[in-house]
Amino acid sequence: MRASLLAVALALALPAAAHDVIKVHAAGSLKAALTDAAAAFAERKDGALVDFAFGPSGLLKERLERGEASDLFASANMAHPKSLADAGKSGPVRAFARNSLCVLAAPGVKVTTATVLDTILDPKVKVGISTPKADPAGDYAWQLFANAEKLRPGAQKTLEAKALQLTGGPNSAPPPKDRNAYGALVEQGAADVYLTYCTNGVLARKEVPSLQVVAIAADLNVGADYGLVVMKEAKAPAGRFADFLIAGEGKAILQRHGFEPPK
Repeated sequence: MRASLLAVALALALPAAAHDVIKVHAAGSLKAALTDAAAAFAERKDGALVDFAFGPSGLLKERLERGEASDLFASANMAHPKSLADAGKSGPVRAFARNSLCVLAAPGVKVTTATVLDTILDPKVKVGISTPKADPAGDYAWQLFANAEKLRPGAQKTLEAKALQLTGGPNSAPPPKDRNAYGALVEQGAADVYLTYCTNGVLARKEVPSLQVVAIAADLNVGADYGLVVMKEAKAPAGRFADFLIAGEGKAILQRHGFEPPK
């Protein structure tokens, strides 16, 4: 709703050159960055307004597979857009950003980069993750558990059994309005720590400064490559918006929001 209102507001404020509206389905972790990028894109002479549908990438992919109209799909992984490309529903996949997992922790949790694995294995610590398969963040958490197994035999089974799949699934509770879902869940005590994207951790701390955002060591962590596709029969500005995010001003906006360039 807020994304649609943004499009309307911009339509009233911007010159007629930016009258086109493109529909973009995008991962929820991109909401803040892409909203800013869309505002900048709409001001260009060759730009357009952007109407967003944000959500878990896996669920958005399923909607697009069922024929929901879209001009561009920006996913928190490369696999979901690739499946659309392989099915002939879009153009080729292009990498445009990179993220990684961090630990978002309640103020009273004792955790450092060196003790992340000990902390999430602690039976008294509630570990929140997103839902695997529906949301790439959940898949990345599952990969982190596999990495933990290499460091500590038995860890993967323990972590998969205790992890609370609180977000990103078809039956997950809707996120609170105008709040970072992960920060809200940790603040409410639904999880003591949450394995989420580092960019989400930054947003959560802006709302609740007492929360901790802790980096995860490279031998345990998982990198997240973000990919996009322009859908078949997309409006022309969709391709320009893709270029804007990959090599134009949008790239710098993504980096200001904590995303890294793709490798």
